[in-house]
Amino acid sequence: MRTDLFDFELPEGNIALRPVSPRDAARMLVVKPGQPLTDSTVSDLPLFLQPGDQLVVNDTKVIPAQLTGRRIGRETEPKIEATLIKRLDGSRWQALVKPAKKLTAGDAIRFGNEGRVCLLGNLDAEVESKGENGEVTLAFSFHGPILDQAIADVGAPPLPPYIASRRTPDERDAADYQTMFAVSEGAVAAPTAGLHFTPALEAALRDRGIGLNRVTLHVGAGTFLPVKADDTAGHKMHSEWGTVSSETAAALNQARTRGGRIVAVGTTSLRLLESAAADDGTIQPFSDDTAIFITPGYRFKAVDILMTNFHLPRSTLFMLVSAFSGLETMQKAYAHAIETGYRFYSYGDASLLFRNQPDR
Repeated sequence: MRTDLFDFELPEGNIALRPVSPRDAARMLVVKPGQPLTDSTVSDLPLFLQPGDQLVVNDTKVIPAQLTGRRIGRETEPKIEATLIKRLDGSRWQALVKPAKKLTAGDAIRFGNEGRVCLLGNLDAEVESKGENGEVTLAFSFHGPILDQAIADVGAPPLPPYIASRRTPDERDAADYQTMFAVSEGAVAAPTAGLHFTPALEAALRDRGIGLNRVTLHVGAGTFLPVKADDTAGHKMHSEWGTVSSETAAALNQARTRGGRIVAVGTTSLRLLESAAADDGTIQPFSDDTAIFITPGYRFKAVDILMTNFHLPRSTLFMLVSAFSGLETMQKAYAHAIETGYRFYSYGDASLLFRNQPDR
């Protein structure tokens, strides 16, 4: 499909720079294909679900993946900014760096900030290789848990570029940019639909007989990348590592046999569940990378309802929600959201989308 079909104009005033408080006070647009749009709030989520429905949240935890340092060992020592995007093994990470043109394979980088120490005071890495789009492979001088602690000491949580370009990240973001479910370290971006949840909302959902299940998908920086190809067929989707436990798969399958619906909290949960689902919709245990790219025409196998934020124009995520509820439906929903002041992107408001293909 042509990517310009997924374009729209978004005023800067609709981009949220801070989350609302409390988190479940965010607005929520309820979208049911063929029915009028409903303006609501996240705290009312239980009212739109039924006893026996099963929410699936992503319990990944954002790591302090933003590193600042300098190239060392050569005549000049330019400042280098790196964002870790994917762990390769115990000591190697793939990263996006700026300025990439200042680095070649074999260069040494010393990360660390004045007044903040890690182990011997610095974290060193060697540029092992370079890719075509600014990504490099960094081989760090530490390994395993020691490296994890070093990164935690010198790194900072990465904010999406549409926020970081408009204000300076601060200490509030360290808490604001984690969900209440975050336990499994490895993401460089938050699964933002989960940011709306509070203990009070979780209790209200359980009181209504709605289950809550956890999966893990480590969100990569590729989630922010625009689709540059003129046609969706020319876009290469980034891969992310995820896992669905055998216990979670069994619980979801049992709920479906009893008529319960699967409610994905976030596009990351949806992509993982669809990757783990067999053709008949049965969810299998899963532990692997997924690069599933969902566009209109995709036949959903596992997920019935999707709770998600409002996404960027021409993004793979807007393509996904258009596949889920219909392109025309989502174009109208986004036009309504923009006109009525919904807040977009990571710290923004939510939408509750019902699938355009209700029959399994």
